[in-house]
Amino acid sequence: MASKKRVDSIADRIRDVPDFPKKGIVFKDITPVLSDINALRTSVEEMASSFMDLEIDVVVGIESRGFIFGAPIADILDASFVLVRKPGKLPWKTKSVSYELEYGTDALEIHEDSIAKGQNVLIVDDLLATGGTAEATCKLVSELGGNIKGLSVLIELEFLSGRKKLNQYNVHSLVQY
Repeated sequence: MASKKRVDSIADRIRDVPDFPKKGIVFKDITPVLSDINALRTSVEEMASSFMDLEIDVVVGIESRGFIFGAPIADILDASFVLVRKPGKLPWKTKSVSYELEYGTDALEIHEDSIAKGQNVLIVDDLLATGGTAEATCKLVSELGGNIKGLSVLIELEFLSGRKKLNQYNVHSLVQY
């Protein structure tokens, strides 16, 4: 269980940027967390803590900020690290999934040999908003036969209800707005 004091120290470093990337949006900027080694280290430790006893084999990081947190979480959990990327970014044979956005569609890819059937998987990203990207990543992992043990994110924008798309999974978020 995350310590309130430790989580508050992380939340204090998340900066609001009004009207970015467009008017009316308040962007949650994590770069102050990343530039403070103690906040970054605490974030990684707290994001991993709920999954320490679940025998995670693979940590999947979602492009691109999920890579920042996912690799050190994989190290803590003594697991391998796998990338989920936008189409055309991975050099080997891939499995792809398309998903709906508010206006249009997007796609994600994973190497088809990156997860063995039955491996325990933790999915990591910096932010859970509408849940579309996380849901698509869950589909990819499931199609490869991975056993999704949970998702861990630094920030959850609760007002966008992304967790509803993931309610069959153990979703852990450090900071909620």
